[in-house]
Amino acid sequence: MYEPITASSREPHYLQMSAEVLPAIPRQPLQVVLDNIRSAFNVGSIFRTSDAGAIAHMHLCGMTAYPPNKKLEKTALGAFDYVPWTYHATTADALERLRGEGVVCVAVEALDSAVPHSAFPWPRGSAIVFGNEVTGISPEVLSLCDATVRIPMRGYKNTINVATAFGVVMYEILRQWESGTPEAGD
Repeated sequence: MYEPITASSREPHYLQMSAEVLPAIPRQPLQVVLDNIRSAFNVGSIFRTSDAGAIAHMHLCGMTAYPPNKKLEKTALGAFDYVPWTYHATTADALERLRGEGVVCVAVEALDSAVPHSAFPWPRGSAIVFGNEVTGISPEVLSLCDATVRIPMRGYKNTINVATAFGVVMYEILRQWESGTPEAGD
């Protein structure tokens, strides 16, 4: 039987609960770096998916939208209040900081030389880097990454929406970590 949604069954955003009153949750040792993402709607969607995966931190770089932003807010539905984030003027700044902390930085880019994302053995303490929806990740930023992975495409298009790609890669990483052993596959 269908049960109507009540205030008690809604998530904190809809109850207008501040993040400060919520219990702390364990965060995954995974960070995301957004390199000049054009669409604030995509950024908002990535915030929402990051909250679903309990991601440790988001790094918003260059022209990537950051809160407050009406378009980002529309798709994030308050997730930017729950996911820690930092704005960086350049992606290089963010990557240099992360690498200095011992974080493995992995670019997600449609390159023939890239390893399929499901075959890559994702180390705990990784950062995944996603680039501009049109131009991708710049060569400068790619050179600062420790590895490059791709999502295999089986149709005519060689890419998918960046927010969708983030969800695909994030959940594969979490699947590998939860299973205890990465499984190579394409």
